[in-house]
Amino acid sequence: MIRNNKRNCMAAGLLLAMLLTGCGGTGEKTQEAMLKIQGLDYEGALEQLNSAEEAGENMRLINRARGIAYMGLTDYDQAISFLEASLAASNGLVENVDFDLNYYLAAAYSKNGMFVEAESAYNAILTLRSEEVDAYFLRGNVRIALSNYEGAKEDFEKVIAMEPKNYDRLIQIYQVLDYAGYRDIGQEYLRTALLSDDKQMNQYVKGRIYYYLGDYQNAYIALEDAKEQGGAESYLYLGRAYEATGDYNYAANVYNSYLANNAGNAEMYNQLGLCELTRGDYQKALEAFQAGMQLENTTMMQTLSFNEIVAYEYLGEYKRALELIENYLKNYPDDAQAQREHDFLVTR
Repeated sequence: MIRNNKRNCMAAGLLLAMLLTGCGGTGEKTQEAMLKIQGLDYEGALEQLNSAEEAGENMRLINRARGIAYMGLTDYDQAISFLEASLAASNGLVENVDFDLNYYLAAAYSKNGMFVEAESAYNAILTLRSEEVDAYFLRGNVRIALSNYEGAKEDFEKVIAMEPKNYDRLIQIYQVLDYAGYRDIGQEYLRTALLSDDKQMNQYVKGRIYYYLGDYQNAYIALEDAKEQGGAESYLYLGRAYEATGDYNYAANVYNSYLANNAGNAEMYNQLGLCELTRGDYQKALEAFQAGMQLENTTMMQTLSFNEIVAYEYLGEYKRALELIENYLKNYPDDAQAQREHDFLVTR
């Protein structure tokens, strides 16, 4: 199964934002470890943190960094252990780092399937900071995972009330509800936004909302007018709208047009690759995925790597696909779908 990376990534984005801001008072070696984490060198970061401990740097921040590094390694049990130790080392006064740690802990709990604990972490944040809109949104995600639709609805409606014109967030809420099987409810929020007649709602926003409402004709009409308003995202949604109507040739032209006139964009290459797979041009699909993988500092590497393997499968190059997926699983060992793909390739 190919991947288009359209699932909600809000938690990951929030974690990255916190990672980049860091914490005050971090020792030099701990700071160096955080830079390694930022560069995805988690093993190197852990080695650096051992040196930081030997140098007598702040143990609370060292354990925080260890927790983040283990999250990067997808070892969520270890991550939780170190993050809990860091949180427990509080001096009793609530500091910014305590909120930061609860966000990380909630994400680690969620990744580990511990949704009750994740909800408790968000509750802790909101008890002390009742206007933390991110916490309401993320708690809504967790409540959906707990099949607590009413609780999630309460959180999402709180977010919408706090940010009535944050249409990016509104679309994220729709995506979460859609993924959980509540598409009709999510679409009602989108329709309400369209009917609000907000003069600040530009064509780019309208085009995306029409897209998620399944009104693809109005979507591509709006998005054709909004190509420059949303940059790469406008082209991505425009192409997807054409794909949804079955016009894959024009969709591919949209993606290629952007790539011919702008700096490389990993998501654009991925979407072009998916489009070429659907058109049956597996070689062009492979080339698109590989072009995206050549870009520096892409957050799409896992998705692109997986789709590269799928392209090799379509090309009948099973030996190469097996080699790649074995290497892939070393980097992403918790990917159950990739493990199933590996098991399939072994039989070819």
